[in-house]
Amino acid sequence: MARTVRERPRQADPCTLVVFGASGDLTQRLLMPALYHLAAAKLLPDGFAVIGVARSPMSDAQFRAHVSDGLNKFTGVAPAAATRAWLLQRLSYVAGDFDDAATFERLAAVLQRRQRTTHGSTLFYMATPPTVFAPLAERLGKAGFAQPARGAWSRLVVEKPFGTDLESARALNKRILAVFAEEQVYRIDHFLGKETVQNILALRFANNLFESLWNRDRIDHVQITVAETVDVGRRGRFYDATGALRDMVPNHLFQLLSLIAMEPPARFAANAVRAEKTKVLQAMHAYNHATAFACGVRGQYRAGKIDGKTVAAYRRAPDVARSSTTETYVALKLLIDTWRWAGVPFYLRTGKALKARRTEIAIKFKEAPFAIFRGTPVERLAQNFVVIGIAPEEDISIQFNAKVPGPQLRLHGVGMEFRYKDYFAAAPENGYETLIYDCMIGDQTLFQHADDVEAAWRVVQPFLDCWRRDRANGLDFYGAGSDGPRAADMLLARDHRHWRPIAAEDQP
Repeated sequence: MARTVRERPRQADPCTLVVFGASGDLTQRLLMPALYHLAAAKLLPDGFAVIGVARSPMSDAQFRAHVSDGLNKFTGVAPAAATRAWLLQRLSYVAGDFDDAATFERLAAVLQRRQRTTHGSTLFYMATPPTVFAPLAERLGKAGFAQPARGAWSRLVVEKPFGTDLESARALNKRILAVFAEEQVYRIDHFLGKETVQNILALRFANNLFESLWNRDRIDHVQITVAETVDVGRRGRFYDATGALRDMVPNHLFQLLSLIAMEPPARFAANAVRAEKTKVLQAMHAYNHATAFACGVRGQYRAGKIDGKTVAAYRRAPDVARSSTTETYVALKLLIDTWRWAGVPFYLRTGKALKARRTEIAIKFKEAPFAIFRGTPVERLAQNFVVIGIAPEEDISIQFNAKVPGPQLRLHGVGMEFRYKDYFAAAPENGYETLIYDCMIGDQTLFQHADDVEAAWRVVQPFLDCWRRDRANGLDFYGAGSDGPRAADMLLARDHRHWRPIAAEDQP
C-alpha cells in the first residue's frame, strides 16, 4: 500500500525566474511543467514571477498561451484550473537578441515592476545553446544583474554540456566566474533531480547494512548503464559535433559514479557532499593513449528495428555526415585509485537506438566460497547484485541465492524489489522540480562545482584525444534495437565478466 509522506519542505524564497531561451523545447517540456508541480505542492511563494526571454516575437498573452499548451501536454496530469491560473498570471515575456543591450534594458524594466513582490531576488536560467553561456553571463554582468541589491540574491543556472573538453570547460568556468561568484552558479544536471539518484545517499549512509559492505573487500565490480531507445532524430547537427562521450559521460554518468563511490561526508551539507564527490573524480585513474584505446569502446548504430519500427542508420539522419565517425554508443572501464576502491573496475555504458530504455546502477558482490557445496547437485551460484533502477522504473532490487524446496540441496537466484510507486504516494515530476526548488532556497548539494567539471573532463580527455587521432579505427557498429556493439561485450569478457542485459525480460 502506498504511504503518503506528510512532511513538507518550506516554501521557496520570493524571487523572479528569468528564463533565457523561453520559447524553446526545454522550457515548454520540462521547466514550466516543473514549476506547475511546485505550485501544485504549494512550494512556490506568492512573491514569485517568471520572465521569459527569447528572440521569438511574442506578447505576454501569447507566451502564456504557449506555456499553457505545454502544461496540457507535459505535466503528466490534467492541470488544475486554479494552479494553472496562478502560474500563468505570473508570466511575462521580453523579446530580443541576447547580444543586444536594449534587450537587457527591457528586462530591467520588467524586473523593476516585479521587485515589490519578489524582493529583488533573481534566478537567471540559461535554457540556451552552450555557445551562449559565457557571452550571456557577461551581458548579465554588464547590465548589473550579477550584483543584487542589499537583502536580495542573484543566481545563475547553467545547463549541460559544460564545455566540450578540458580546455573549453576551464575557459567557460573562467569567463562565468569573472562575473558571478562560485556560490551564485548552479550547474544543473537533471539526472540528480530524480528521486532514486538522491536516494543513493540514503541507501548508503543511512543503512549500515549496505555501507559496511561498500568496499573492495566485498564488491567485485560496478556497472552503470544509461540506455536509450531513441535515435538521434532531428538533433543531428548538434549530435554529430558532440557524440555520446561528451553528451553523457562527464555529467550524467560521472554524477552517478561519484555518488556510488564517494566517502561519507562530514555532514549532509552542500560543500561537504560536493567535496567528497570531487575527490572521487580527482582519484580516477589517469589514462594514456594506449590504455584509453584498450579501456574505451565507441560504437555507432546502423539500421535496425526497435519495437517493430524500422530505424535508419545514424549516418542517414538529417544533418549527419555520410561518413561520420561520431559515436552514438560508448563503454568505458574506469578505476578509482583509493583505499576503498583500488582494483574494483567501474564499467560505464550509454548509447542511443538500443534494445530497451534502461538507466541503472548494478553493484556486483564477490561470490561466496563454493567449496561448502561439494557433493551436492549445486552447479553454480547465482550472482549477488544490488541494482538501483533510475529509469523508466525507480526501484532498488537485491539478487541472492535461496534453496529450492525439495529433499535435495538445490540453489536458485531469487530477487527482492522495492519500488517507489508501491510505497510512496509521489506526485508526477520530471526531475527538475527538486533542482529548481534548491536553486530558489540556495542549496547547492545537487549541483556541480567548477572543480567537479574540470576533474570530469580531465578523466575523459585521454579518450577524446585517442579517438580524435584514430577516427575510423576502433569504431564498432551495432544494429539499432540491439544491446550495443560486440566490442563492449569483449571489454568485460577480457576480465571474465559480462554486462547485465539491458531489457528487463532478458535479466535473470
